[in-house]
Amino acid sequence: MKSFDRLVRALRRLPGVGPRQAERFSAYFLKTSDSEIDEFINALSALRENIHLCSICFAYSEDGVCDICEDSSRERDIICVVEDPQDIEAIEKTGAFKGLYHVLHGALSPIDGRGVENIKIRELIERIHNSQTPVREVIIATDPDTEGETTALYIADALRGLVDKVSRIGYGVPLGGDLDYLDEMTLTYSLKGRTKL
Repeated sequence: MKSFDRLVRALRRLPGVGPRQAERFSAYFLKTSDSEIDEFINALSALRENIHLCSICFAYSEDGVCDICEDSSRERDIICVVEDPQDIEAIEKTGAFKGLYHVLHGALSPIDGRGVENIKIRELIERIHNSQTPVREVIIATDPDTEGETTALYIADALRGLVDKVSRIGYGVPLGGDLDYLDEMTLTYSLKGRTKL
């Protein structure tokens, strides 16, 4: 069945979905009602039409500026740099960070052809230059893998002299892990134990 196999292949592209799970999802869609299928299609369409990047931090938002950047109670002189928008949610669950964010949308990876021009590092530097409130600290919270560490070192070097302090989230985050899979306590200790680069 070509149509079934096509859906299985499409679902396998989703993170964490293996061949068996993709087959189960595809079989579910075959059995489900037309109204449920329409709801799923409409939800995907609405997602594509309504979600954009925040013009300040590049997180996902339904408005031009996200809720966190709009929130006047946030500390505006501290920016936490993350790889992906999902990482913001993981850090926000801890309640330990009250500053602003900057989303890179990836990490440096020369092997995969991802350089400085492919992620939002230049935008971070411009943001710090143009900030009405001087930025006193940038916390780099990229994933603790080779690409994340390379990105952290690059950013730390690029920001030298622009901000008083560049720090890296501390211990508690396992090497090779993804921030959005960690529990709140681990992230809390990582933020409290961040180290200067």
